[in-house]
Amino acid sequence: MSDIIFIKGLLIHARHGVMEHEAEVGQRFVIDLELSIDLSESSRTDKLADTVSYSDVVATASAAFKGHNYYLLERAAGAVADAIFVAFARIKAVKVTVHKPHAPIAAIFDDVGVVIYRTRP
Repeated sequence: MSDIIFIKGLLIHARHGVMEHEAEVGQRFVIDLELSIDLSESSRTDKLADTVSYSDVVATASAAFKGHNYYLLERAAGAVADAIFVAFARIKAVKVTVHKPHAPIAAIFDDVGVVIYRTRP
């Protein structure tokens, strides 16, 4: 069984999408992360060195998400997962949810987005 670190509601302005105005103006995205990690050591020692820093995870995810203009949310979410695995060896799996609340869809909707789940290769 694995423990979970979660970060919900990370707001990021980025320029992802297939429509030209999305790349020009950009929009707000919301990211939720669930990180599978063994927290048994840090739960005993109370030392940051025995876990991962939430702040560092947010910085890594934000940089990966904003680092390139992607057409698809699937690719943007994949870039976040890839960057987290590169930066944090302790993380065994990651679930990345990307919400695009202002997607250019001709309908009334609450939310749209993607969820990807990746395990360490």
